[in-house]
Amino acid sequence: MSAATTPSSRPTVTEREARQVAEAAREQDWRKPSFAKELFLGRFRLDLIHPHPLPADDDVQRGEEFLAKLRDFCETKIDGSVIERDARIPDQVITGLKELGAFGMKIDTKYGGLGLTQVYYNKALALVGSANPAIGALLSAHQSIGVPQPLKMFGTQEQKDTFLPRCARTDISAFLLTEPDVGSDPARLATTAVPDGDDYVLDGVKLWTTNGVVADLLVVMARVPKSEGHKGGITAFVVEAASDGVTVENRNAFMGLRGLENGVTRFHRVRVPAANRIGPEGAGLKIALTTLNTGRLSLPAMCVGAGKWCLKIAREWSAVREQWGKPVALHEAVGSKISFIAATTFALEAVLDLSSQMADEDRNDIRIEAALAKLYGSEMACLMADELVQIRGGRGFETAASLEARGERAVPAEQILRDLRINRIFEGSTEIMHLLIAREAVDAHLSVAGDLIDPDKTLADKAKAGAQAGAFYAKWLPKLVAGPGQLPRSYADFHPSGHPDLAAHLRYVERAARKLARSTFYAMSRWQGRMETKQGFLARIVDIGAELFAMSAACVRAEHLRATEDHGREAYQLADAFCRQSRIRVEELFGRLWTNTDDLDHKVVKGVLGGAYEWLEQGIVDPSGDGPWIADATPGASQRENVHRPIP
Repeated sequence: MSAATTPSSRPTVTEREARQVAEAAREQDWRKPSFAKELFLGRFRLDLIHPHPLPADDDVQRGEEFLAKLRDFCETKIDGSVIERDARIPDQVITGLKELGAFGMKIDTKYGGLGLTQVYYNKALALVGSANPAIGALLSAHQSIGVPQPLKMFGTQEQKDTFLPRCARTDISAFLLTEPDVGSDPARLATTAVPDGDDYVLDGVKLWTTNGVVADLLVVMARVPKSEGHKGGITAFVVEAASDGVTVENRNAFMGLRGLENGVTRFHRVRVPAANRIGPEGAGLKIALTTLNTGRLSLPAMCVGAGKWCLKIAREWSAVREQWGKPVALHEAVGSKISFIAATTFALEAVLDLSSQMADEDRNDIRIEAALAKLYGSEMACLMADELVQIRGGRGFETAASLEARGERAVPAEQILRDLRINRIFEGSTEIMHLLIAREAVDAHLSVAGDLIDPDKTLADKAKAGAQAGAFYAKWLPKLVAGPGQLPRSYADFHPSGHPDLAAHLRYVERAARKLARSTFYAMSRWQGRMETKQGFLARIVDIGAELFAMSAACVRAEHLRATEDHGREAYQLADAFCRQSRIRVEELFGRLWTNTDDLDHKVVKGVLGGAYEWLEQGIVDPSGDGPWIADATPGASQRENVHRPIP
């Protein structure tokens, strides 16, 4: 059968096989230290993040100069209300961003890019995302996960020379992994790339291709069949969007990010030169996951920008809106919400800047830090936006256009809530992030004791693993009993005269980290091989780690600002407020590790799926339309109009 007629079929895989595919794509080694990894092991390595790392002077100058230009562009050329109204970013805005160099922020200057650091790239995304979040998504999808980042890390010199100059100034790129029936389970990927001479022939359908409607270049993940001379496996390719057989079949619409150019892309007998393959066959998933290690930092960047805007609006509105004789901000019920927004915004920026600077320095392995930043930022930003809507009351629920039409300030509070909601799903949903981070957090345990809980291992293997585990835990467990967090004078540098006592919060983090590690060990001892099924427990473990990381970053940032800036006292106040709020959440999470409804919830779910509670659904009508739950993605020629719309 020729390559052109080879059918594409969705692989049938077991749960265990799917896990093996994901495990094989992980970075297995820890060659550099990781603050967050040590935190989950009960070791509070403050020395890895304090003193706060700083960017080089020339990086700061170059970054600040670009931010000034970008701010002027945002203020004079971008009208977010027009994008929201028309559900499209105007072509002239995209062209202007290209001319400004915004599509090449992370691309090296030798390829025509701006060569900004991760820190300033994130500051730029926060800025432009505050003008309109869809623009932030456009630039982020292009540079964080689109063609530039995978080529920077894994591309050949010829590929860099060919594609990076285009990405820096003229071309828009997109990343294509998800399929109609494949999300975070890439083992079932159905799009194929069949070798045929010096080419590969692509067939398949990709869903939710952000930037796909306007893209010039695509990074496509496809499965290469194993054959003589071909290792096969999930493989990454750079594909010209204008190639014969590429059809954008639909521009998708969402509850938020109305300007997002997101589509469904079909490949039918699309020929891609072998020279466009990124890395070896079978390395595609590893390339995707490694790219996301730093690429995920773009989402918390825009969450930080959203938090800053929520704080500004909450401050201005709550000062002028009076209730019962005084501004609503002075009523405790509203004031607590404003305090939460202010303290959380400070902490999110601390997490983002710290993680980004560590990424720039490349001294630490930040895969867990970046994942925590994405997880925590996306969750907390939604909470802040929801609180802003509540503070604004009926005006928070009203659209900006309606407010303007009746003579009031057009504040898009309900829009920011809708726009932020996708960040809990983008680039790994909260649930998937919990599992991903949990896997990395228990890596040390699995390295020494994994064979003990592996049902496929022999008794001899288990005996050997038992000896290794015994030696590891004999050294590790005693260190979890006591530490600096129990000494009253530990971290004294964080309690300067006249400032809140942040040292007490760091001592709490140290104690809580040891408690977190002990809890993880107890759970592994109790559930062993079933540990991976205890997703509720693992999620709480990760959420505790996220809070402890955020507390640490907030304290380090406050001390840095006290030593170098004019806002040290205020920064200490915000850090103190955040840590006190965070500690309440941590204590609740610790309590819920062992006192929860996880088992009962499982029984209820089985009853729901089995139809035991269908009577509870009576008394309504279902406004859903007809049609399958998942669209047919059978390979073949497209039967729909091509809505691909490249920007001239």
